[in-house]
Amino acid sequence: MKIKAIESTRSPQGKLRLRFEDDSTMLVLPSVIAELGLYEGIEIPDAAMESVLATAAEASTKERAVRIIAATPVTQRELYHRLVQKGESEENAQKAIDWLLELRLLDDRAVACSVVRSGIAKGYGEARIKQMLFEKRVPKELWQEALEQIPPQDDAIDSFLQKRFRGKIPDRAECRRATDALLRRGHRWSDIKSALGRYAPDEEFED
Repeated sequence: MKIKAIESTRSPQGKLRLRFEDDSTMLVLPSVIAELGLYEGIEIPDAAMESVLATAAEASTKERAVRIIAATPVTQRELYHRLVQKGESEENAQKAIDWLLELRLLDDRAVACSVVRSGIAKGYGEARIKQMLFEKRVPKELWQEALEQIPPQDDAIDSFLQKRFRGKIPDRAECRRATDALLRRGHRWSDIKSALGRYAPDEEFED
């Protein structure tokens, strides 16, 4: 099949439109045209069209992968999941990941540490941070090393309670609501109980 025209588009990725002599079209990245040496008027044998389609799909997957990692740190597993979820083939998703690994643009250990630092900055406890690691599909074998960054939780809990109580001595109901909120943030009951004793010394908190 002959390429009748190569047209520009408004694609944010800079894709070009191949228009064939039967007026069918295909969107491809400029890298595909360069790699395959395509030009207006070239005749592509039917047997070679499959190769053109495969090259275009693989290049598109790599381009999508680059956009994802440029927007947010991701693990290999998360990137694979997101690519397949977006409609890319499993084979091309893995090829894109292998390519990025060769370029040293994927680092699961760095992502794990980044997730933990983010959780610490938000005042989360270990349980909530573990949930974040799970959601980011961080391999379990990297969790412990990253979690070692978490400091003692007294300061994070105190900061939360100071904002919550605003200098007032809380009653039992207020303490219960604060406790529920801190548990949702992933803090241990033993740490919460110890902190509450400093704000409501007259209250007794059962385990």
